[in-house]
Order: sequence, then structure tokens, then C-alpha cells
Amino acid sequence: MDNRAFDLSVALQSIPALLSYLDVTLIVGISSIVLGSLLGFVLASFKLSHHKSLKYLAVAYTYIMRCTPSIVLLFIVFYDLPQVADALFGLDLNQLHRGVFAVITFTLLFGAYISEVFRAAYLAVPKGQYEAAVSLGLSSWKAFYHVIFPQATLVALPNFGNSVINLLKEGALAYTIGLIDLIGKGNLIIAQNYGAYGIEIYFACMLLYWAMTIAIEKGVARLEKHLNHGQGFVKVRSDYKVEKRNWLPVKFKLKRREVVHGA
Repeated sequence: MDNRAFDLSVALQSIPALLSYLDVTLIVGISSIVLGSLLGFVLASFKLSHHKSLKYLAVAYTYIMRCTPSIVLLFIVFYDLPQVADALFGLDLNQLHRGVFAVITFTLLFGAYISEVFRAAYLAVPKGQYEAAVSLGLSSWKAFYHVIFPQATLVALPNFGNSVINLLKEGALAYTIGLIDLIGKGNLIIAQNYGAYGIEIYFACMLLYWAMTIAIEKGVARLEKHLNHGQGFVKVRSDYKVEKRNWLPVKFKLKRREVVHGA
């Protein structure tokens, strides 16, 4: 049994070597977030749709993904997907980079989780605001983009940030299929030292994940504070002008209606 004391200097010295593979972790994470958000938007649209078949399909998909452990889905995608693609379409996916399978896995998972966040945020905005925007002359798309979307974004932002952090931590499982990312590099360093300094290396990995998590939390908090101050929202003035602040440059102006009083 190894009774060696914990050596903090080893953990600190290993950080530069771990940082050299941080880009792999970030690429997998960011790609999964972007693609998963698009998938989540589609699923949320299906859940809010009046078509029962689309609604049931999206609900069933979300239920299955939320009940499937991340590592199980990762193994299914990595080991079974190439065989299915070869049997059905004659495609050889075994030559793909292992990071592709990690992105596919975490995109499927993130899309299921974030679809519920998007759906709940949309429903949190009162329907009367959409109806009021349409009655002022805005099209359905402009009413959604300029009125509903900014408010739903503010509602969804905290849960979106939590989902991003969870995805970042679950991304550490990618080393189980041989992807050399932050954790994968840490395992290589441990193997090169014949199993020694494992605690120090994993502690260094933990410090880096702490730093990324804190950065995400601070970024989401600042963005939420910025939006909560009314930036990007619609301001209705007493002279029937609807102005767009900052990133909403389009202006709509409605004429006053003349009221004819009866004799």
C-alpha cells in the first residue's frame, strides 16, 4: 500500500501538460452545446405544436434520453452506431475521430434536457404579450423575435447555464472511448508514472474544471444582469411608438386613431 504524502507541486507542474489538451474538451463541449441547443429548439417546438404525433415523438425522445445514463449512450453510439451505419447504408464510421462520437452523444443528451428548459421559458411569457404585439401590427415572426424571445431568454438563462455546466462535467466521460482530452491526458500522465501521482493529477484536473465552471457561472450571471436591466426588450411609449433598444434596431410607428365624437 502506498503511504506517500500528497504532493501539491506535482499537481501544479502537471497543469501545463493538461492545458495542452483543454482545447479538445472545449471543442467537444461547445459543439455539443450548439448542436444540442438547435435540437432542443426543434424538440421544444414539437412539444408546443398542435400536432399530437410530433408532440408525442418529442416527449418520448426526451423521456428516453433522460432515463439513459450518459456512459451507456456513449458506448451505444461508439460501438453500435458504426455497425448500424455499415449494415443499413454501407458507411464505414470507424475511421471517424473519437471526438465525433462524443459530440453526437452529448448533443443527443443536451438536446433532450434543454428542450424542457426552452419549453418552460416560452410558456412562462404571458400569451397576452404576443397578442398585443400582433395587434400593434407586428407579424407573427417579429412578435416572437422582438417580444417573446428576449423575455423567454431571460427566463431560460439560469437553467441553460446549469445545463452547460452539467454537460461540461459529463464530457469527462469521453476518455472511456479513448478520446485524449483533459481527463484522457491525465490518465496518460498517470500511466507514464506507473500509476503513481494519480491523486495529484486528478486534483489538477479538478482545479481546471473548477476554473471553467466558475467562468461559465460568472458569464451567465453577467449576461442575466445585462438582460434584466431591460437591454434588448421592447419599450412601449405613450405616443404609440415601439422602439427597439440596442440589438433591435427596427422601429415601428403607429398612427394615432382619430376619435369622432357623436353629436
